[in-house]
Amino acid sequence: MRSGRHRIVALVCGVLLLAAGALGCGRSGSDDRVKGKELFVSKCGSCHTLARADSKGVQGPNLDAAFGPARLAGLGEATVSGVVRDQIAHPRGGSIMKPGLVKGKDARAVADYIGAVAGQRGKDQGLLATAGAPEVSNKPILAKSGVLMMPADPQGNLVYASKRAMAEGGSLKVESKNESSVGHDIALKDASGKEVGGGKVVQGGGVSEFTAQVKPGKYEFLCTVPGHADSGMKGTLTVK
Repeated sequence: MRSGRHRIVALVCGVLLLAAGALGCGRSGSDDRVKGKELFVSKCGSCHTLARADSKGVQGPNLDAAFGPARLAGLGEATVSGVVRDQIAHPRGGSIMKPGLVKGKDARAVADYIGAVAGQRGKDQGLLATAGAPEVSNKPILAKSGVLMMPADPQGNLVYASKRAMAEGGSLKVESKNESSVGHDIALKDASGKEVGGGKVVQGGGVSEFTAQVKPGKYEFLCTVPGHADSGMKGTLTVK
């Protein structure tokens, strides 16, 4: 039996072959790839892997694996972009992606970016290299009165407000407010990798929270939604 990945590749390649004649291999109508990458990172990267966007989501198809074989077969970026636009508007049955996650010019920009980079080696250059990169503070967030507030990025990027936090030993309540529509949680692991506390997945203004007993040392705080920590949604808590 073929693996799930192989089924995805076969399905996408089949769709691309059918679409090639209708869409042609010319350039698409939009060239706003910087905006497309920014939207992809904030709206799509939490579920999809796309190397050029440095996203490692696993809840949806790996876009490099899905479109890579089609690129090797000679199909152009406009064809890939057209298929992506159709998938955004009409997700396949059983998909967790909502129809019209991005719409209009935004959908075209996202599709054009994916069409240009999916399955392609190398790194983005120029303005694309930094597009979608969220601003993350390098200053530690300090726990106050036994409470550490570590909010998620409000735009849906896979980061918390800072990569560092500091707290005193003892009982520590950890709170992570998430204003975005992308679900996140927060958990804490000790130096051995054992989880010492974790909150529920929240979105739309919800707060993921838990209370744990912490001793002096280093801990990792992270989002446990598959692919999120691997994409950078994690940091170090230093307990004194």
